[in-house]
Amino acid sequence: MSMGLLFPTALAALAAMLLPLVIHIARKSEQLPTDFAALRWLRSRPKPRSRLRFDEWPLLLLRLALLALAALWLAQPVLFGAGDARPYVAVVPGAQVDQGSFADARIRWLAPGFPKIDTARPSGPLPVASLIRQLDAELPAKTPLTIVTPTIIDGADADRLRLSRKVNWRISGETKAAPDKVAPPPTIAIRSDADHRAALRYIRAAALAWQPANRNGEVDSNTPNAPLPDKGHILVWLAGGTMLDSAVDWVKQGGTMIVASDTRLAADQAMVPLWRDAEGQMLAEAMTLGNGRLIRFTRPLLPSQMPILLDADFPSQLRTLLTPAPSPTRVAATDYAPLTGGRAYDQPPQQLRPWLAILIALLVLAERWLATSRRRSIAP
Repeated sequence: MSMGLLFPTALAALAAMLLPLVIHIARKSEQLPTDFAALRWLRSRPKPRSRLRFDEWPLLLLRLALLALAALWLAQPVLFGAGDARPYVAVVPGAQVDQGSFADARIRWLAPGFPKIDTARPSGPLPVASLIRQLDAELPAKTPLTIVTPTIIDGADADRLRLSRKVNWRISGETKAAPDKVAPPPTIAIRSDADHRAALRYIRAAALAWQPANRNGEVDSNTPNAPLPDKGHILVWLAGGTMLDSAVDWVKQGGTMIVASDTRLAADQAMVPLWRDAEGQMLAEAMTLGNGRLIRFTRPLLPSQMPILLDADFPSQLRTLLTPAPSPTRVAATDYAPLTGGRAYDQPPQQLRPWLAILIALLVLAERWLATSRRRSIAP
């Protein structure tokens, strides 16, 4: 542990310690002159030199200490490395833990706020990976960390955990893995003109391939002048020329649209590559438009220009393009053990100002008691 000052320039207030010294030096004991008639005619003698003297040493020292502590309080002293170094045990809800096997350790649920283990078990989806990183950042570097987890972790993120310390990773308890949720197929609406009738057949075929067997296979397909669908649909705009203002506003309000390669966009904004074929040739690019997302094919939807249209997996690739698969959040605990080599964060120092405030208050009481005591000599 080490001590430091957050505002060291405040120590300039120590100059105020000169004030009690000046007061005590200038203070004189009370003198009552008495005249004697016989002494009036004596020749006056030079006065002896006055010597520097300090009266009431306890009161002087108290006042000096009081001013010194006040200056130190203004400098905001802190104590580094004073964190709790006791072992810390974090239990992922769903794991089984024997509290008796962790003597003298702090046992907490791995949940927001890190409640004690004797409280109710947290429920609901929890950001397990983020909470583990938070613990690693907040605990002192020398604090041993143990994480007790079930066999399946629900709340992981796409990145493997990399912490600043070695973690005692314990797998305890059985948790059944819930079936992975499959995202429903996107619902599309098509607006096309006569020049894009050939491209329309490939988009319709892909959309029909997404539909479950119990669907009637109908796709909302109409001309560009038809009313636009709600934002729950993905709008496929197969029309050349400048896109209608109503369609642009539809995207800006939060819609997702994919347009043909010959559709001119009014927005002057750079687009980023989004889809490439096996040879690395770009097939689609995208940009953000207002609150929505706009995707544009870079080639005409013709087999001669885009051979991928004839591939059997074209519907699945187009579906991934329109609805990217979410990152997995459920992993096996054995595959998610944290790695070391992560960044170590500086721990917040412990403030000493509250303790100094108490000490200053006690010194003020002692100073007032001495200053008002009847035993004190009378000042002029």
